[in-house]
Amino acid sequence: MSGMPKNPPESMKHHLRQRLNDHARSRWQLSGIDVRFRGGFAYVEARLHGGAYARLCRLRFQGLPHTWAFAIYLPYEGIYQDSLLPSGYPSGSPEEVLDCACAFHFADPDAHTTPPPPSTN
Repeated sequence: MSGMPKNPPESMKHHLRQRLNDHARSRWQLSGIDVRFRGGFAYVEARLHGGAYARLCRLRFQGLPHTWAFAIYLPYEGIYQDSLLPSGYPSGSPEEVLDCACAFHFADPDAHTTPPPPSTN
């Protein structure tokens, strides 16, 4: 991938925020997810209970609403590193990316193999 990715439309930004927040609350019991956009990148932070925040990852828009490239945030280096999902692919659904990032940051290596809890909706 070369150059800056194109910007996703506003409707897709809203949809991404909603998907990530829904998944973060149901699967990870987080207070929420904050997503900020810069160009074609979406920077994802977890809102933890108690008011703390944790940088998780960066998604790169690839032109499709359900497939985003993935870079994990490495806190000790202070950088985003292009990464592979457990599937071996460099991109996937926003939920797959969030599960991978949360498993890394919150020390749950089996998160991608454990089914999410049943929905209470």
